[in-house]
Amino acid sequence: MNRWRFLASPRWAGYLALVIVFAIACSALGTWQLNRRAEALAEVARIDANYDADPVPLAEALPEPDGFDIDQRWQVVAATGEYLASEEVVVRNRPYGGSTGFEVITPFRLADGTVFMVDRGWIPQDSDGRPSEVAAPPAGEVEITARLKAGEGRIAGRTSSGTELATIDLDELADRVGAPAYTGAYGILIQSGAAASEPPVALPRPVRDEGPHLSYALQWFVFALLAFIALAWFANQERKVLEADAAGAGAVGADDGRVAAPSARQVDPASRTRRSSPRQRPAKADRRRTDADVEDEILDRR
Repeated sequence: MNRWRFLASPRWAGYLALVIVFAIACSALGTWQLNRRAEALAEVARIDANYDADPVPLAEALPEPDGFDIDQRWQVVAATGEYLASEEVVVRNRPYGGSTGFEVITPFRLADGTVFMVDRGWIPQDSDGRPSEVAAPPAGEVEITARLKAGEGRIAGRTSSGTELATIDLDELADRVGAPAYTGAYGILIQSGAAASEPPVALPRPVRDEGPHLSYALQWFVFALLAFIALAWFANQERKVLEADAAGAGAVGADDGRVAAPSARQVDPASRTRRSSPRQRPAKADRRRTDADVEDEILDRR
């Protein structure tokens, strides 16, 4: 295990801390995406359960005017009363089919005097950005069916201007009417036949889509796992480098302990000169020639 001892260094402890922080952040984002998917699935379930259900009386669905449960979204209710056309308002910046326009909100007074806000549909804006002309609601007592939806509340920095509202703020609408009103939810009018395609146009059916939240969540969890895999890979690479350095240092130490025989090139040049120089022959002793030597030399020439 000594080869992994470098992992106990402060440098690698810092690397590990960074990876842990990164993994925690990725896991948190993945969990957030799973929660968003759960919300989307719950909305799909509400659409399936409520959107095409049979209508129930409004007083039965909302026994308390300020009460509303999220699972009641898109629930179909029925009510009888009369429209308060003089109190009609529009809500600006409402998209529809790629265009921006207004939604028409008309108070609807029930037999007991309580007012229920009804969204009659969408109208386009004219060339000046103002609401286009819209037909007045039916006069007298009528029966309506609508789908419940929670009020939007007030957004900071966005104010009303005359009969143009920034949001469907049910408390503000109740103050305008000056009568007891439902402040927990309003109704999106259900239109059928030709009336659904004439201004105000019926609002479209909500989309049953859970979104890409599951794939996003899996991606974040994979990123967290890959961070640890990358850390392990880099640690293994450093281990290999350290082992290679240690092996190289050992080989150098072994070479330093051996005494190598001198090669021919390492022999003292002076000694090579002494061995390779020819042996010097002793010179003959200088002696005087006699008569006998001369006679022998003459005989040799014959």
